[in-house]
Amino acid sequence: MWLIDTIRRHGHITRRDLDRAWQKTDFSKGEKLPRRTFYNYRQAIQDIFNIEIAFNAATFEYYIADDGGHQSDMTDWLLNSAAMNDTLTNAREIAGKIFVEDVPSAREYLSSAIEALKGRHPVVFDYLPYYRPLPTEGIEMRPYFLKIFRQRWYLTGYVVGDRKIKTYALDRVRAMRVLPGTFAEDPGFDPEEYFRYSFGVVFTEGPVHRVALKTSPQEAKYLRALPLHHSQEEAVHDNYSIFYYRMRISPDLVSEILSHGPRVEVLEPPALRAQVRAELQEALRAYES
Repeated sequence: MWLIDTIRRHGHITRRDLDRAWQKTDFSKGEKLPRRTFYNYRQAIQDIFNIEIAFNAATFEYYIADDGGHQSDMTDWLLNSAAMNDTLTNAREIAGKIFVEDVPSAREYLSSAIEALKGRHPVVFDYLPYYRPLPTEGIEMRPYFLKIFRQRWYLTGYVVGDRKIKTYALDRVRAMRVLPGTFAEDPGFDPEEYFRYSFGVVFTEGPVHRVALKTSPQEAKYLRALPLHHSQEEAVHDNYSIFYYRMRISPDLVSEILSHGPRVEVLEPPALRAQVRAELQEALRAYES
């Protein structure tokens, strides 16, 4: 973790400068980083995080070979998770003063889903959504990818019985089994393209809209720090900002807009503005009665 972070912060760094930085750490005991240890770490980083520490023979410098895109985002997420785990492990004496969010969907079936994805194995499971009293049994899926959204893991794949791609929340899955056979991936399916114009985990086949959200200056700071979508663009005005997106309308998007209260107003498209307005009116009627 230290090696990755140090090289990333410097951009490019020579072996000599890396040794100097290493000797300043507590775990070096004042010694240089042994050559064999460095290369062992370098290989481990490639195996665990899929990060290549490349070498520039012209400048004698090491650097992180970053391919960008989703792979880079996934690597950053793994690094942040590992760093947080290490930090919290060393803070057990103040565990009563640290509060974290629960992710129940990761406890039981996340490892099975990852095993299936790695080996291209189909899975079979029962599923109990919140709106049904009894589970749907024996759902067979060819898993395509996992996605985490609002502290819940979701598995998306081709459901054999329904002959369509569907998404299921892992915390509502019951009795998942990884089947021994394998399946061939659909060469025409691109996970990034599948969710390119979506917010959240609900995929809709509707048209892609130009979404415009008017915000207060204070709320604009929040959206700058945590963009709703990768297509986000901002137009700054004197007393407000307008954020523009290219997205499909979905229940997750409506819920997200409502969560900002009066600090965010939908300007367009009219269909999204009407949905948000209808939700607000229904909520108001519940309080008036």
